Amino acid sequence: MSVSRNREDGPLSGLTVIDASTLFAGPLAAMHLGDFGARVIKVEHPSKPDPSRGHGAAKNGVNLWWKTLGRNKECVTCNLSSPSGKDVFLRLVERADVLIENFRPGTLERWGLDPEVLHERNPRLVLARVTGFGQFGPYAHRPGFGTLAESMSGFASMTGEPDGPPTLPPFGLADGITSLATAYAVMTALHDRDRTGKGGIVDLSILEPMLAVLGPQISRWDQLRTIQPRTGNRSSNNAPRNVYRTRDRQWVAVSTSAQSIAERVVDLVGRPDFISEPWFATGAGRAAHVEELDEAVGSWIAQRDRDDVIAAFTQAQAAIAPIYTAEDIVNDPQLNAIGAIQKIEDNDFGQMLMQGPLFRYSEKDATISFTGRAHGADTDSVLEELGFNKADINILRAEGAI
Repeated sequence: MSVSRNREDGPLSGLTVIDASTLFAGPLAAMHLGDFGARVIKVEHPSKPDPSRGHGAAKNGVNLWWKTLGRNKECVTCNLSSPSGKDVFLRLVERADVLIENFRPGTLERWGLDPEVLHERNPRLVLARVTGFGQFGPYAHRPGFGTLAESMSGFASMTGEPDGPPTLPPFGLADGITSLATAYAVMTALHDRDRTGKGGIVDLSILEPMLAVLGPQISRWDQLRTIQPRTGNRSSNNAPRNVYRTRDRQWVAVSTSAQSIAERVVDLVGRPDFISEPWFATGAGRAAHVEELDEAVGSWIAQRDRDDVIAAFTQAQAAIAPIYTAEDIVNDPQLNAIGAIQKIEDNDFGQMLMQGPLFRYSEKDATISFTGRAHGADTDSVLEELGFNKADINILRAEGAI
């Protein structure tokens, strides 16, 4: 699907978001807002661009992650620690609805850009502050990254094989989840602003969204003094739930969170006798007999090719999915049908595929107007909107403010 639509009718059109954050959680949140029509102005240091521009794979020296992360963002350079750069930034703030930043606590304050100054310029501004551990507390000034949140949230402790070490994800899981939480927090604050007429401050650590998605581990420890063990690809709550290898050396994943699905699976693989066992009636009971169930399901799948396995499960209305790589994802008909994969025009590569926006909303589809732009590509045009003439801009550039 190739997308190039007018952004003025997006559900968030009319909102202006300043993305002064770096790497992933904040920039991803701004990307989500931009997908639905918000104008996003990416502010970077003149000589120290967002490190995400150099993160991961590149083609012909052009970073590919930034193409997605920077989509729909106008790119401006501004040295917030210089007096002239501070003035430019405050002029941007005057016209903005949202500012997303992830500097260590106290950094904006040191530059004379504390929340009181920002709200004096723009009382309706929503300031979203995304940090490792929050704006206060004993860890507030520690450097914070997603890996630390994945470690301290309990995620790593419960992930991995039973006899193996705790396992970290090979991608920015905490940052990705935090980006969704940040976008949600911003919209909550904007609704409150519409109700009260005053902007507010969002204080969000990357640790808290991870805690939110990891289930009742805290309540479990409080009430039972037990900790969820590492179970590999199995579940401690139900079975069969695992990945299984097919005859043609492919992998599939099976889930039986619902009792009816569990019954369909064992019936399909030739073991309907399990259904009459008292332990089969609950997820916990099935999890206690996981070896028997995995043997039955795994041996049946191992005798068949992947496509045949999926066809049989689908016909039986049992839950199964192939283990995909990116190559499989871009060719999947369902993901293409709903616009999860989109083909976007790009200045460097002509066209490129990337994941689409998060959801669809009535007739007001999200829009990817352009991919990530060069560092400072829009500085002059944005500053001209703020009232700077070309001579002013040249002076600012000579001073290193932009």
